[in-house]
Amino acid sequence: MAVAVTMARMKVAVLRHALTGRQGAMVVSAGSLGALLAAGTVLLAFLDGDWLTAAYAVWLLGWVIGPVFSGGGDETLRPEFFSMLGLPPYRLATGLLVSAFVGVAPAVSLLALSGLVVAGARQSGVVGALVAVPAMVLQLAVFVLLSRVAVALLAVALRSRVGALGAGLVNGAILAFLGQGWVFAVALGQGSGIPEFVRYLPSGWGVLAVGGDFLALAALVVLVALLLGVWAALLSRRTGATRPSTRGRRPMRARSPREAVVAKELRTWTRDLVRTHQVTFALAYGLFFAAAPLVLGWAGLLPWAGPIFIVMAAAMTSNLYGSDGTALWLTIMTPGASDVRGRQLAWLAAVAPPALVVTVPLTVVGDGSWPMVSAVTLALLGGGAGLVPLVSVYGLVPGIDPQRRGGNPLRTSEDDGSLTGLAYLMLLLVAATAAPAAVVAAMYGWAGVAAGAATGALCYWGFGRLAERRLEAQGPELLHMMRTGRRPETKSSFKMPEMPKTAQAVTYTCWGLAMIPLFPQGIVATVFLANGMYRHSWFLATYMSPGLRWPTAIGMIAIGLTLLGTGWFLMSKYRKKAAEA
Repeated sequence: MAVAVTMARMKVAVLRHALTGRQGAMVVSAGSLGALLAAGTVLLAFLDGDWLTAAYAVWLLGWVIGPVFSGGGDETLRPEFFSMLGLPPYRLATGLLVSAFVGVAPAVSLLALSGLVVAGARQSGVVGALVAVPAMVLQLAVFVLLSRVAVALLAVALRSRVGALGAGLVNGAILAFLGQGWVFAVALGQGSGIPEFVRYLPSGWGVLAVGGDFLALAALVVLVALLLGVWAALLSRRTGATRPSTRGRRPMRARSPREAVVAKELRTWTRDLVRTHQVTFALAYGLFFAAAPLVLGWAGLLPWAGPIFIVMAAAMTSNLYGSDGTALWLTIMTPGASDVRGRQLAWLAAVAPPALVVTVPLTVVGDGSWPMVSAVTLALLGGGAGLVPLVSVYGLVPGIDPQRRGGNPLRTSEDDGSLTGLAYLMLLLVAATAAPAAVVAAMYGWAGVAAGAATGALCYWGFGRLAERRLEAQGPELLHMMRTGRRPETKSSFKMPEMPKTAQAVTYTCWGLAMIPLFPQGIVATVFLANGMYRHSWFLATYMSPGLRWPTAIGMIAIGLTLLGTGWFLMSKYRKKAAEA
């Protein structure tokens, strides 16, 4: 118990000193958004049916999937920090579990789980409300432990090539399922209800317990104990982690500097299990995302599995130079090595073959438009090959040297937020490179293929040239940033002015929340309304009566713009004060 209390106090101390300035404001913004979602979850407890159970299933899925796609989740206290203390694995796991309850995410989840009190009071009166208290704690422990076990299992899988392939396949399928959830909702119940099996998932055991099924409460206790034991066993493997042997590798041979870079990069693609996982994940995501509508009998999305894979592969490798760590000094000390061009060729060699193998047969099966698919595929390949090195040198996120990644191979950088933002930016930029070719193919048919090839070649050459110039001009600065984690200040650098904590929190909250009403609930909803698509997914305007549909969509856009303007006004106000001072 003393170990658990000590670790919890350590976590509190670290968070107290870390959550300041911009990072603290961002945490406040994320916590505010999470609190709104938690409040919405609690409101579902007042409804009849399995809505609350379904909501808790989504929360559980978020706890499991979120850390997998964000570098392993919260690792403020890492098992490696305590490896020299000789703590038994079960005791170490217990201490880390208690410390995991300290933070914004557990607090928000506990707020969402307070819906159990409401559900218990409605179903069983005072007894149900009292049972809800231990059920909340146990349910949160299940969320946290399942998250930790999922990350630990994936870390173990990433120590072998077969495991990395399997993990990428599973993760890609899960994320594609989430992206196409409406398809399965329609297929299972035509959108009329929630499948009955949801209430019997571990996420629903708390609801069953407050309803009078005390066996479910006992099952939660047993599940927590089992998960804690599994996590303890996985922690012992992590703290004693060994690296795969690289003996027996064939020597690299090259006749020119560019060939040497290509050979080095291809060797990295085959030896770095994180890259193996990333490419497998992108391929699995493209295949499963495009195949999901088959449950409704529609094969029209199959031809786009290859293009989706290309876009996702570019997003996963958007920090190409940052993932190499301080090995960047080898490039800087070897002038004229054609590093960017070599990396571009290696990226094409890793991505283009599976993309073409997937695209050609699925276009035949899905009876797709050959001019459109061919044009978009060629444009995306060139755009991805050009943008990956360009974005990675302009938006470089300092990464952890591969040999220092520790027991969690998922954590390739200490700045997971910037990595996520870089990936989203890459998704938009790469998709945009295919727009001209798609327009030409839609208007003139096969002429779009030539436009796609020309666009791809231009992006490959032009963006690659820009990346080369950036690397030549800012190479030492980029290496300094890789070593120290600090971005050098420039006159053109965007920097938030000094602001009170309350104003910072309001600014970041406004900017964070503005995207929801502005884009999905506003702009996207207007597109659906213009095309006569009603009662579509979670877009509020499509569910309104005919006279309120357009006012709702326009009102959402106005709300989003107002939030953006409020944040910009506060920032400008304090920037002006700083300039006057």
